[in-house]
Amino acid sequence: MVFDFDQRIDRGHSDSLKWHKYRDRDVLPLWVADTDFRSPSCIIEAIQKRVAHGVFGYGVTPAGLTEIIVQRMAERYNWTIRPEWIVILPGVVSGLNIAVRAFTAAGERTVAPAPIYPPFRGASRLADRAQLSLPLQRTENRWVMDIDRAEMTGNERLLMLCNPQNPGGTVYRRDELSRQLAFAQRHDLIVCSDEIHADLVLTPGVQHTPFAALSEDAAQRSITLISPSKSFNIAGLGASMAIIPDDTLRRRFKQVREGIVPGVDILALVAAEAAWREGEAWLQAQIAYLRANRDWLASRIDALPGLDMVVPDATYLGWIDASGLQVDNPARYFEQYGLGFSPGHDFGDDRFVRFNFGCTRATLQEAAARLQRAVEARR
Repeated sequence: MVFDFDQRIDRGHSDSLKWHKYRDRDVLPLWVADTDFRSPSCIIEAIQKRVAHGVFGYGVTPAGLTEIIVQRMAERYNWTIRPEWIVILPGVVSGLNIAVRAFTAAGERTVAPAPIYPPFRGASRLADRAQLSLPLQRTENRWVMDIDRAEMTGNERLLMLCNPQNPGGTVYRRDELSRQLAFAQRHDLIVCSDEIHADLVLTPGVQHTPFAALSEDAAQRSITLISPSKSFNIAGLGASMAIIPDDTLRRRFKQVREGIVPGVDILALVAAEAAWREGEAWLQAQIAYLRANRDWLASRIDALPGLDMVVPDATYLGWIDASGLQVDNPARYFEQYGLGFSPGHDFGDDRFVRFNFGCTRATLQEAAARLQRAVEARR
């Protein structure tokens, strides 16, 4: 099948959060992590079929969705899970916040990499929990955690991981995950692992490994968060899952959720099942397109003085070091040249911006031209 990722779809006059931010301004929105690609037809058709039924009362999780999640974990990641381990959520961010509230108490700290996807920091702040940051270090052109330098006090309870890493794009190798597990064992930590970008590995030969698949001990101390939302551009539908093998952890997670976090929209459940059951060909075509976008962008960044980017193994997000430009606020500076990036400040590092290259090639080329003009203005 042929899929057209070069098709321009006008989102400027839609309900798109991404495009609404710069409405009526000549700024390319390259920030929040959704793509500009039309979702696969299998999802659209499944939703249309469900809408044609005409009744939208309270729903239950389709047995087929649970079935495909179990099958997918086994076939793609060699991880055998049970249906009862799955907790359906309206978003991964909900899962992060529930985990902090469920598995830490007042006076206890969470532990997370830095820089990191902003809701990791927000989940601790909103629960009035301190957070210990584990700095990411650039090692052999990959962003990895410096676990050995963690200054633990004994009141840490929850390790929050992001794999593939957002914003750095790292896919942690099995030996790196094993060191993270040893760290969790040494300090008796529960582990919440956000693996929402697991399907978007771009580098050939690199394999995503779920943290919980490392061993029985890893599984029994873990909450794994997954979703088809990033992979199939259905974030607005909001269907995500927590996989929690341990009965006690799962009961506590559900208890904290009860009465606060709503159930998942019935159309979101339909979309999630269609994505994972029928969307593989589209996903593989998108990965090839994103890989070409990534490589093209990396070559342009490499040619621009003052900018530096580690080539991400996964995601459609480029984490760009703009410190060489010597501007106080890189995101604000680039905005003057028509580029709407995510500010590095939100992730924990003011020197950077995050570039969403999940866009058409034409948009990417225009963004690169604007980026060059912005850099040349500093010379």
